[in-house]
Amino acid sequence: MAGQLTFALIKPHVVLTRRVGKIFTRIEDAGFGIVLAKTVQLHKEGAQEFYKVHADKPFYENLCHVMSAGPVWAMVLAKPNAVGEWRGFIGTTNPAEAEEGTLRREFGDPQNITNNAVHGSATDHDAKREINFFFGREIKLAEKLHEIDH
Repeated sequence: MAGQLTFALIKPHVVLTRRVGKIFTRIEDAGFGIVLAKTVQLHKEGAQEFYKVHADKPFYENLCHVMSAGPVWAMVLAKPNAVGEWRGFIGTTNPAEAEEGTLRREFGDPQNITNNAVHGSATDHDAKREINFFFGREIKLAEKLHEIDH
């Protein structure tokens, strides 16, 4: 069975053009719960670590540059079949080819595939790794507090 959580990220160009609130509204209107959210400025090394699965691809260096060019919003979203639902909601990678009504079609730059507005985990395994990358400290603190309460 597919997991209830996924990782989502709003990319720097959307943050810098002040359209985050519109995306948050769309996320909630689509039935996703925003479990955790924070804004983060990635250094190039952080972007390289996060996207290391793409290190052998030609777009890797540009992606890391773009992702460290400004703040991002990192989120943990909840919904049944969260990964699949989120992937369908954001649309295909290329904003110019993304389906009408998807986040990438509406907020992505059709001239620049790297500025496709949002990131979404590809699998439940990726979601767990990506959630830990951005929220590992918060999760560990919550687990500690749970231990204290019980």
